[in-house]
Amino acid sequence: MNCKPLLIVMLTYNDLTVRNAFKIFEQCKNTKAEIFGFKEEPLPLTEMKKLFSYIKENGKKTALEVVAYTEQECINGAKMAVECGCDYLMGTIFYDSVNDYCKENKIKYMPYVGEITERPSVLNGNIDDIINEAKEYLKKGVYGFDLLGYRYTGNAFELNKRFVESIDAPVCIAGSVNSFQRLDEVKAVSPWSFTIGSAFFDNMFDGTFAEQINKVCDYINND
Repeated sequence: MNCKPLLIVMLTYNDLTVRNAFKIFEQCKNTKAEIFGFKEEPLPLTEMKKLFSYIKENGKKTALEVVAYTEQECINGAKMAVECGCDYLMGTIFYDSVNDYCKENKIKYMPYVGEITERPSVLNGNIDDIINEAKEYLKKGVYGFDLLGYRYTGNAFELNKRFVESIDAPVCIAGSVNSFQRLDEVKAVSPWSFTIGSAFFDNMFDGTFAEQINKVCDYINND
């Protein structure tokens, strides 16, 4: 998609929501990032609902990224996203039942594609197969895709580039965007969005959490 990629800030570390996610968001609620999200574990649902509600009160959109592989786990994640009032459900292995549930509840579903294992997630698979898989899901009405480009065991840049060029839908390059070099690659590929979580906690962009967010937003938007 021909656009400036949006940063989705993930209040997560190693694919798990940080315990002090509320405090971190409080520190960066006035930053330039438009979308904030976190994972389905380990916060209790009551805390998740409060935090998502507070994020929305501050004018931001919300995403729940679910690292789950069985159909029941994925359905449970979708139910969490609906109960929390999220704008986007990211992740999960695609299942028709999850897709149908998201359609019924008017939530934008962006499933994983390819062979996903482990946590933090790892992506395997042939690039052509991954693209063809996504095209089949598009026919079923998914909103877009959660592409674990930099978790790919093959050529990440080739996957990201070919996937975004081939898929006429929002694509989020999720996971391990942890350097300015990778930001340059994201800009070159121009997906709809990308996520950063652990890299902010590891101070890979040099500054407070809020300063890093604004630095990344400015970097992405500057030609």
